[in-house]
Amino acid sequence: MKCGTLILLSFWLAVAYAEGAQDMRIEYAIALHGGAGGDWLELDAEGQAATKASLRAALTTGNKILATGGSSLDAVEQVIRHFEDDPLFNAGKGAVFNSVGGHELDASIMDGSDRACGAVAGVTTIKNPISLARLVMTKTRHVLLSGAGAERFGKAMKVDRVDQKYFWTQRRYDAWQRVKNKEQAKHKGTVGCVALDKHGNLAAGTSTGGLTNKLFGRIGDSPIIGAGTYADNATCAVSCTGVGEHYIRNAIAYDVSARMAYKGQAVDAAVEHILTKVLKPGQGGIIAVTHDGTITMQFNTTAMARAAADSTGRFEIAIGK
Repeated sequence: MKCGTLILLSFWLAVAYAEGAQDMRIEYAIALHGGAGGDWLELDAEGQAATKASLRAALTTGNKILATGGSSLDAVEQVIRHFEDDPLFNAGKGAVFNSVGGHELDASIMDGSDRACGAVAGVTTIKNPISLARLVMTKTRHVLLSGAGAERFGKAMKVDRVDQKYFWTQRRYDAWQRVKNKEQAKHKGTVGCVALDKHGNLAAGTSTGGLTNKLFGRIGDSPIIGAGTYADNATCAVSCTGVGEHYIRNAIAYDVSARMAYKGQAVDAAVEHILTKVLKPGQGGIIAVTHDGTITMQFNTTAMARAAADSTGRFEIAIGK
């Protein structure tokens, strides 16, 4: 009897443990960033509060989509659209000025389930470049459209288009004037989102106005798959922010995934290595979420506007260290 009782007790303990482990499994997860750079810390209390409120609103939007069974692609697109519509961030309205006083926007999105992806570069009238990037992915046989071709495609898709003056903000104009006067630009803004949905699919997206006073026609890492954006269900989804040229040269977004796949590194270790051994201090940040819902948000600048949530109740927002 005692032996039988012990066996039965062990069985029920095993069942309870398995059920507990199932309850602890992360069903969905999301992380987002609003750009890396020191100017976040230069905002006054009101400005930082507004930034955190916007991060909270974006996170709430994405978290709700995932919690109700929506796709990671939908969550990523809607979060980034929020940032593109908020003049606090360097994407869409509030994009920085290029060297000729205009605005050129870049964006990309990627589906980790089949590595389908779409991107646009150098668009000047597209209100929400991330949505046009998704249409490139779903409605064409291409990955990247740029300039006039992307504009024509946007018109054909009937996406919202705006005049250049829509993107203008005093904050970005003042920053452009400072850079033109040889002052250093601290802002390395770009917005991005990575997500894991309940179906086990990963997605990543990134959108930006680029670098202040960039040369006309310059394209950074944000619309380059493997540099600023990458997603693969077998490993992780990644979105980057920083000095795009360095991310392109080092295929940073893909490198995170490759280190997991080929070296067996944990995502935290992979990102830490890249930010400390590949990139130099002050060059940017990286967010990533893995196939099991592990999130990392790291940066080697003085600040990065960021937020994360998952199915366990995690819900956090931060700007500085």
